[in-house]
Amino acid sequence: MSQSLGMPSPSAAVPLGPSPQRKALLAKRIRWFVTATISYNVIEAMIALSEGARASSAALIGFGLDSVIEVSSAAAVAWQFAGRDPEKREKVTLRIIAFSFFALAAYVAADSVRGLLGVGEARHSPIGITLAAVSLAVMPVLSWAQRRAGRELGSASAVADSKQTLLCTYLSAVLLVGLLLNSLFGWSWADPIAALVIAGIAIKEGVNAWRGDTCCPSPAALAATVRADGRDCSCCDD
Repeated sequence: MSQSLGMPSPSAAVPLGPSPQRKALLAKRIRWFVTATISYNVIEAMIALSEGARASSAALIGFGLDSVIEVSSAAAVAWQFAGRDPEKREKVTLRIIAFSFFALAAYVAADSVRGLLGVGEARHSPIGITLAAVSLAVMPVLSWAQRRAGRELGSASAVADSKQTLLCTYLSAVLLVGLLLNSLFGWSWADPIAALVIAGIAIKEGVNAWRGDTCCPSPAALAATVRADGRDCSCCDD
């Protein structure tokens, strides 16, 4: 009937989502973003850990360990997209990312409690302040680019990893504020209080990654639709 009226049949409808060629390009972009994230975080970890030890800064050491955890998350996504069928490795990758979030939350929470109890007195660290400022500028760009590619490709793991990169942005801001307040006013309590908030966010994102609920990791053509569970996708808007 639809053909007699000049209307396309359901089987002839244009498929939603990217074409195979577009998928290959997006997968290549994600591998590039992951490589860039790993490279930056390795350098970031080396600087933060060495400077944290020199300045007796628990915040800097925690920031460096966070970079190590981020490398494990990005490496998991790199492993996934190195295979011929990345979708088959999706669940395992999401589990690795979830555990990375939980480990990060546990360390940040424990380190925050130590800070609130007054364990250790951090010294002024110009290198730490510079590192936090640079990360605050770099990480949002990497996170946005990977999240955009992951959403269009429909990869929950790529979106989850981009969220961990975004979490590093929050930690960079917390570190920067904490180091500045400690250097300028001697307020040692500001950093651990803010870090506890970050730990709560990390737990939430870890649970989402474990469930595969990374906020609309569906192709962009479906991003404006309502999800099957009735929740909208406004959190994925660029």
